[in-house]
Amino acid sequence: MIETQTLTLAEIEDLAFRALVKAGTTEANARPLAVATAMTEADGVASHGLAYIPIYAEHVQCGKVDGQARPVLTQPRPAVLVADAATGFAHTAIDMGFEKLVPLAREQGVAVLAVNNSYNCGVLGIHTLRLAQAGLLSFGFTNAPASVAPWGGSKPVVGTNPISVAAPDGKGDAEVLIDQSASTIAKSEVMKHAREGKPVPEGWVLDADGKPTTDPEAGLKGSMVPSGGYKGVNQALMVEIMAAAMTGATLGAVASPFSGTAGGPPKTGQFFIAIDPDATSGQMFGERLKALTESFREQEGAFVSGDDRRVKRLRAREEGVAVNAALLERVRAIA
Repeated sequence: MIETQTLTLAEIEDLAFRALVKAGTTEANARPLAVATAMTEADGVASHGLAYIPIYAEHVQCGKVDGQARPVLTQPRPAVLVADAATGFAHTAIDMGFEKLVPLAREQGVAVLAVNNSYNCGVLGIHTLRLAQAGLLSFGFTNAPASVAPWGGSKPVVGTNPISVAAPDGKGDAEVLIDQSASTIAKSEVMKHAREGKPVPEGWVLDADGKPTTDPEAGLKGSMVPSGGYKGVNQALMVEIMAAAMTGATLGAVASPFSGTAGGPPKTGQFFIAIDPDATSGQMFGERLKALTESFREQEGAFVSGDDRRVKRLRAREEGVAVNAALLERVRAIA
């Protein structure tokens, strides 16, 4: 039985913050990442929460990410923002961009934020959720180092490349939160199994020869299985266009891996679209969206994407989060 310890969200944020600062990250860069870590744990996505803090710390110390980076925000067009993350954490650049993106989207009806020269942004849905909580319909894209081969091929050329869509409920939360990678499962889950010495389920990964395997180490040297076959590859391609080509970031095929210490900064990208629903719907958005989601929820056993995360989020605010005790020891040792 795995031993756990329950922490409040504030305690998780504080622990993550102290560990990141101790590892060489400025307080200005550590805070957005610590907040996102607590939000991720609250949503039940433990693979991207505190479990990533030792990796972040190692990457700051080896130079894969610049913990001292100072992102720069520009506005080349009236509704366009561009953030250069300066090889630092994506979270700081995204925070800087969102401060202007939210009022800009309300003013213009729609606005976009392109982020380049950045590092892993963690759970993409955490960022789109924030825009939905501000009352905006949001779309998010982020590319990653190559781990998915083209359909019919064997050499990875695109990443697991998540896409996220968050629709506001008009009450400060998201009515819908879609957050999915182009692969059957997020690569971080395979890495987690590898760290724990556990086999992965069939259908998650392929080895270097393109053959199915349950060995996570072999899968990490091969390719992730795309979700829905060629359709998953198409999603990864679309995200690569949005998050790399549209931002000027590094393509996943040549980006250094998010795992390990070799290769220097990955310099990947993110792209966000924020829309004021009232600009196009004549203030009918909330009513139509509610009718749509209720048609899902009224069916026994059915749910809307994001429902499970919302339940976990609300529970975590009241009860805290159970965290693996061994992991806590590792993070506390860093902090």
